[in-house]
Amino acid sequence: MKIEKNKIVAIEYVLKDTDGNVLDSSHEAGAFEYLHGRGNLIVGLEKALEGKEPGDKLSVTVPPEEGYGQYDSKLVTEVPREQFDPDLEIKVGMAFQASSNAGPVVVHVTKVGDDAITVDANHELAGKTLCFDVEVKDVANASLEQVEAGSVYTGGCGCGGGCSCGSCGGGCGDDCEGDCDCGDGGCGGEGCGGCGR
Repeated sequence: MKIEKNKIVAIEYVLKDTDGNVLDSSHEAGAFEYLHGRGNLIVGLEKALEGKEPGDKLSVTVPPEEGYGQYDSKLVTEVPREQFDPDLEIKVGMAFQASSNAGPVVVHVTKVGDDAITVDANHELAGKTLCFDVEVKDVANASLEQVEAGSVYTGGCGCGGGCSCGSCGGGCGDDCEGDCDCGDGGCGGEGCGGCGR
């Protein structure tokens, strides 16, 4: 069976940057499943997988414009310290869910000051060229419920809550704090493949 819109696809992958550093991999968590053609993967990877079959292996280079977009310095802002829980020790690298005009977004703390916290709403992989080694493990028909939900996870993103996720998209990881509800404590990094970007 070939990969096409509304098929459930299981892939194993290794994601590297252009220097060959491994950024993410499915090897520990096992094959990643997604519903094809519904925006559950970054555009460049989903396009490359179209028409492939179980057993196919491919290497895909995804430029920023077909991945997580170009880095936007306007998405870095200072937030008054009093807007955070006063009992919470804020550290660089922590992730929080924030509200934006486009809906919930995951932000990462980049600087901690006495009066203000600097947060970055860019995806962690924004501006980066991504290099995937992928093997298609399985292709199957989706249920009507999955097609209607637009996801393998019929309850929504599959992270168990309000995580903007990015892979689930990449946002929260295990350092998720504040309002970001990742259910079991983490979205699983990029391995979630970008659901809910």
